[in-house]
Amino acid sequence: MAHCINSPGGSPVQSELICKRIISLAKELDVMVYSFVEDVAASGGYWLACSGNKIFATNSSIIGSIGVISSGFGFHGAIEKLGIERRVITEGKNKSVLDPFQPVKASDVKLVKDLQKKIYDHFTDSIKELRKGRLTQTDDIIFNGEFWTGQKALDYGLIDGIDDLYSFIYKRYGNEVKIEYIEHQQSWFKRKFGMAHSAQEITDTVLDRVEERFLTSKIDLY
Repeated sequence: MAHCINSPGGSPVQSELICKRIISLAKELDVMVYSFVEDVAASGGYWLACSGNKIFATNSSIIGSIGVISSGFGFHGAIEKLGIERRVITEGKNKSVLDPFQPVKASDVKLVKDLQKKIYDHFTDSIKELRKGRLTQTDDIIFNGEFWTGQKALDYGLIDGIDDLYSFIYKRYGNEVKIEYIEHQQSWFKRKFGMAHSAQEITDTVLDRVEERFLTSKIDLY
C-alpha cells in the first residue's frame, strides 16, 4: 500500500490519529506501507509520512520542521488609538489567555509554553519510535524545527530513499502493474447543487470551505 504526503502540518492530534490508523490497518491486513513525499512533509505532515514502513521523497521535497508553534496577533495598541475599550468578564483567571486585544502576559506565555513542551515531547518521542535505528543525528539537530530537502533528509535518516511513487512502483512491480486510485468523495454541498467532479480545483476548494463552515464551527489551537 502506498500513500502520498503533501502537507505542511497542522493539528498534532489529527496527525497522530491518522498515523496510528494507517499503522493499525497495515498490521491488520499484513501489508507494507510506503510513504511518498511530494512537495512537502513538514511537522504534522512528516508525522503522517512516518506511518509508512519506508519513506521516499524527491530531491526537491521539503522534509522536517519537527516542532510545535503557536502564533497570533496583538491588537491592543490599535484599539487604544481608536478609543475602543475592551471589556472581558470571566470566571477562572486563565479563561482569557492570549486575548489578542489585551497586552500579552508572562503567565499566558508560560501556560502556552508548558502545553507546547508536552506536545513537543510526545511528538519527538513518537518520531524516535517510528524511525528507531534510522535517525543519524542528535536531537538538537533533528528536532529543532529546521527543514531540509530530500538528500539531506536521507542523510539524516528522516527518509529511506530518493524516489517518486510511479517510478518506484514500475521499478518494483513492472510496467504492467495496475494502479487503483481512491477518489476524493464529492461533498454534500456539491452533490446538493449538482456540481460535477470536473469543476475547477479552485471552485472545489471554495465550496469545501463553505460547506465546512456551514456544517460546523471549529476553533483550532494553532
